[in-house]
Order: sequence, then structure tokens, then C-alpha cells
Amino acid sequence: MIAKTAEEFQEGQILLLDKPLTWSSFQAVNKVKWTLIKNLHLPKKFKIGHAGTLDPLASGLLIVCTGKFTKRIPELMGMKKEYTGTFHIGATTASYDLEKPIDKTFPTDHITPELIEKARLSFIGEIDQKPPVFSAIKKDGKRLYEHARAGEEVEIKSRKVEILELELTRIALPEIDFRVVCSKGTYIRSLAYDFGLALNSGAHLTALRRTKIGEFSVDKSLIITNFEDNFK
Repeated sequence: MIAKTAEEFQEGQILLLDKPLTWSSFQAVNKVKWTLIKNLHLPKKFKIGHAGTLDPLASGLLIVCTGKFTKRIPELMGMKKEYTGTFHIGATTASYDLEKPIDKTFPTDHITPELIEKARLSFIGEIDQKPPVFSAIKKDGKRLYEHARAGEEVEIKSRKVEILELELTRIALPEIDFRVVCSKGTYIRSLAYDFGLALNSGAHLTALRRTKIGEFSVDKSLIITNFEDNFK
């Protein structure tokens, strides 16, 4: 049951939201914030925040914390994540997803089930991963996507992330559907790009949905566009 009083939200709540496609995480939090202000007359400066950004081109679980529970955001952000989605094999984009148009195409005729399985196994465990240039990580005081949109080249250092599980749930080239369980800081767009390289080809991400954060599941989440209905 969702909390109903201003006091409950100020004391602290963890809300599980199903973020729609094209919404930013900021928009989702703002929707919750102004719904609470309007319906429960909370002060405009009450504490609220999310535990881990989800790109506009991804849907799924977004955890929003209110009041005193905003102190738990670092703990929640550190939890493992589960995603499902689709790699498109044979083409890349500058953003590693559908935000940017295809910039290069690659052959796929050589790709066999054995090569796909070898590529899958190569990502299990701790790996070095470079974040996409179109990401919100800061470099020299600016976010990487700001450098990218200004046409500036920046050196991006790789970092250690962990892939705990990588299951390929449908293979119908040029598409491969997947389910992945990974550590904090893993970029699934980079995983798509690197998976293409491992196939001696190219790839980009065409669909992404976050299904779990720790033991919190999107199956238990609220549809954000219906959030206001809880107060009628």
C-alpha cells in the first residue's frame, strides 16, 4: 500500500515506479514531487530523489526515495541491477543506442551460434568497460554528452564492472534479446557495443528495460502516469 499522508512521506518512503519510455528520470521524480505537493500540501523543498538514473530510451524500475529515506539512496544505488533488452547486430551508432543514427555497418554472415556463445561467456565476471561518450559522467567539469554534442574529443578511461549473469533469450539475427544481472556502474549500451566487437562485427542497443534493483522488482512497481490516482 502506498503512503497517504504528508507525514509519512516526510518520515520516509521508498516508491517503486515503472518509468515510461522517453521520460527522463528527472521528469519522473518531478511528476511524483508535484503530485505530492498538490495533493498532500507538502512544502516545495521537501526531500525527494531517485536511486539510479534510467535513460529516456529505457523503461522500467526507478526507485524514488522521499524524506528521511533519501539517506538510503547511496545504499540502493550500490545494489545489483537486472535488465532485459535487445542488441541489434551489424551496425553501430555514436550513442550506442537509438539516440543517434547508424554511423557504420558491419558484416554478420560469419556469425555462428558458437561465436555468439563464446562472446557471451567472455563477458561473465569482472570486465573493463568504457562508458559511452553520450553519458552523464563528468570530465573536466562537463558531462560527457556535452563534450560529444560540442564535437569535442575526450579520453574516456575504462573502469571495472561485473556481469553476474548474461542470458541470451532470443537469437534472430540481426537481433539478440538478453537478460543481464550486473553491478553498479555498468552501462548496457557499452555492453551492446562491446558485444558487437566480440562478434567481429558491430552492435547497438535498441531496447532496454530495468526489471530489478537488488530484491526490488518492477513487477511490484506503480505506473507513474497513474500515480495521482492514489490520492483521489
